[in-house]
Amino acid sequence: MMQHDAFRRRFESGLDALAGLPMEAARRHYDTLCASFAPADPPGMAVDDGHIESVGVRRFHPAVDAEVAPILYAHGGGWNLGSPRSHHGIAADLAERLGREVISVDYRLAPEARYAEALDDCRRVAEACSPIALVGDSAGGRLVMDIARQSPWHGVLGLIYPPVGRPTPDTLGPDAPLLARDDILALWDSIADDVPMPDATSAPGEAIEVLAVEHDPLTRPLEAAIDGWRRDGADIGYRCAPGMLHGALHAHAELPSMYDAWRDFCRALGQRLPRT
Repeated sequence: MMQHDAFRRRFESGLDALAGLPMEAARRHYDTLCASFAPADPPGMAVDDGHIESVGVRRFHPAVDAEVAPILYAHGGGWNLGSPRSHHGIAADLAERLGREVISVDYRLAPEARYAEALDDCRRVAEACSPIALVGDSAGGRLVMDIARQSPWHGVLGLIYPPVGRPTPDTLGPDAPLLARDDILALWDSIADDVPMPDATSAPGEAIEVLAVEHDPLTRPLEAAIDGWRRDGADIGYRCAPGMLHGALHAHAELPSMYDAWRDFCRALGQRLPRT
């Protein structure tokens, strides 16, 4: 098992190395950094790269006979980094734990693409594959919330430390290692013109499972949003991994606190899914 501080130093060093790199090089470095924490794929898992509605996807098929309806997964990375390669380990483990195919979307990234285009990529894949659940982490969590709000959505939402509402200096929690308030605000400013802004108390779905981490500026507004969503009538399960940082899900197999929270999140998500 990895110690919390060892993960922080290694991930922080990798993020620092992105500074000054051309965007394509930074993306390759980020993919390699995140993937370096992933465990080996579960035995018998099949992984295929392809396209759905001209959008790149990576499909994860568990060795067990999977249920018919898949899970759509949207990766994190601040809307300008990340891919199905960087988040391969998360999607593979999600497929294994839920016994369902997971379709990880390679949506277009900023600054080449606007947020609306990334959202459209995810929406088109969702409409084509009719997922039983939408799951997203960080930036991907915001994307799946906005997909659910764009059209009637009666499936399950799985949200992993997503940005909710409109991040401001007043709403964000304190700085934390690996993610600073100023980083969030700068990323938000780069996409804000395209992001739907519903009533903050309007729940993005009827059945939601949420995973957060203790040291993350996004946790405070997320918890406030959950309170509002519950008042709006949403059925929400929530857990917060103690001592963990934004991005720690990449190392869930090596960080005991993250492992426990991720296991509980997946178990609760699975219990909400109908069996066919």
